[in-house]
Amino acid sequence: MATRYAVVELESTKSTQDEARDRCPASGAILITARGQTAGRGRLGREWVQADRAMYSSFAFHPACSPESLSLIPLVAGLAVRDAIADLAGVEATLRWPNDLMLGPGKLGGIIVEAGDGPVVVGCGVNLAWASPMEGAIALDAATNVVVSGSDLARAWVDRFLDRMGRFPAVWGADEYRAACDTIGRSVAYAGGAGRAVGIADDGSLLVETATGVVPVRSGEVRLHDVTTLPTNRRD
Repeated sequence: MATRYAVVELESTKSTQDEARDRCPASGAILITARGQTAGRGRLGREWVQADRAMYSSFAFHPACSPESLSLIPLVAGLAVRDAIADLAGVEATLRWPNDLMLGPGKLGGIIVEAGDGPVVVGCGVNLAWASPMEGAIALDAATNVVVSGSDLARAWVDRFLDRMGRFPAVWGADEYRAACDTIGRSVAYAGGAGRAVGIADDGSLLVETATGVVPVRSGEVRLHDVTTLPTNRRD
């Protein structure tokens, strides 16, 4: 997908998501990067917590795909960021469906996709250095001696994302995602129930085995649980 895009690098901003949406040309694309955010946002309205040094980036573009395919974009972006991290830092992150980047048991970063009447905006944040990370988080410097530039990582993931979008949605990387997804095999709870994640469908939904059969979970929050915290009517 030979898409040219503008790049704007900021020292700090309220939100790279808002900057990317506001600055995106009507028929073009733009990448916004920042060293810090003062009003960033995570999925589902979570409180924003910022690492000592991180990559904050948002890419706004106008994809030529159906609205039904938009739910795959976070997964494609996850694969692209994973590729970029491996190439620049030499470590392999895993993917926690549908939006988290993991390094071992710690959350390394996350992806947020927003779509409306204007462009689709794909945001990605990766913790690069964090002396005292919050519980459950990790930074890239904990696993490598390589100092990764936030702006370099942002350009790298967007380039890989656009390359993948050139084959989208017919080929979006389903088998790659399944291999990299650490949610599969885990006990999960979601809005409609609980069970064990057993796979990723071709349409990107999480397949959860429950007491009544395998259920596709297509949206909303999925929480990982220790098996002892799950309802007792679950079938193993």
